[in-house]
Amino acid sequence: MAILIFAETYNGEFKKDCYELASYAYDLASEKNMSVTAICFNASNPSELSNFGVNKIINSSNEELKDFDATIYSNCISDAFENENSKILILSSSSNSKYIGGILAIKLKAGYITNVISKPSFSNGFSVTRNTFTNKAYEKVNILSENSILGLSKNSFGIKENSTKSEVKDIKFNIKSALNKVTSIEKMTTKVTIADADIVVSGGRGLKGPENWHMVEDLADILGAATACSKPVSDLGWRPHSEHVGQTGKPVSSNLYIAIGISGAIQHLAGVNSSKIKVVINTDPEAPFFKAADYGIVGDAFEVVPKLIEELKNFKSSNN
Repeated sequence: MAILIFAETYNGEFKKDCYELASYAYDLASEKNMSVTAICFNASNPSELSNFGVNKIINSSNEELKDFDATIYSNCISDAFENENSKILILSSSSNSKYIGGILAIKLKAGYITNVISKPSFSNGFSVTRNTFTNKAYEKVNILSENSILGLSKNSFGIKENSTKSEVKDIKFNIKSALNKVTSIEKMTTKVTIADADIVVSGGRGLKGPENWHMVEDLADILGAATACSKPVSDLGWRPHSEHVGQTGKPVSSNLYIAIGISGAIQHLAGVNSSKIKVVINTDPEAPFFKAADYGIVGDAFEVVPKLIEELKNFKSSNN
């Protein structure tokens, strides 16, 4: 019996979340004497997943699978689930996976739990712990159905290398085009997407205007981070709404979140609370963000950020 994971790709490359899903599945499979199978579409190097404990990799190279289509993707994944005699499917917390999660739950007659942060407990049926109330609380949820779908919360488990000899199969699914095909296109303004980023550098009204945003972009560039902003900034038109993070924007679960000139409204804090380390730079020592941050710098961003960029450049050059 195999645990099935859906490994998402972007331009043929695996998203970072795939490695976390594989690591999670490997640990679970090792405990339950099962194997791990991954399904992916148009992966340029599918065997890469063997480094993270995946025993079998189903890669379907098909032009019809190039762009996300909920109907087509869910049909292919459900076929693989049944062919592999799986009982557990693991998805990421990406918008695409959340979209198809409910569809797959119906197709597979499975219980579906999102925001999962623990491995399942089998002592009393099948139960897992999940984040709830915008990551302010936890709850234990039981699945009573024979099949289970788990949506793993980003950065909740970590990536662990487990080199495994794997079998790679290229399968051609019988694809029927969706009746109402909708393609969602989001114009990206950063090299790293907010959803996939380990580090997010975010700016607020303290930057005083869009003409000063180069500081955020320069810091993000040297850290390999995504850029983001607070709601007032996107409302003012300084930055696109796709960069708005917080409870009313995109949630952030990065390893490092740097807030520059953001006071820390409750809606913003709720949306970034699950980030592991939060750093704030603000001139106001009474800003609410300081109470939620792990590290804080009371100072003018126009002085602090350039010095921080300079020190990071020096550090990188000395280690090259």
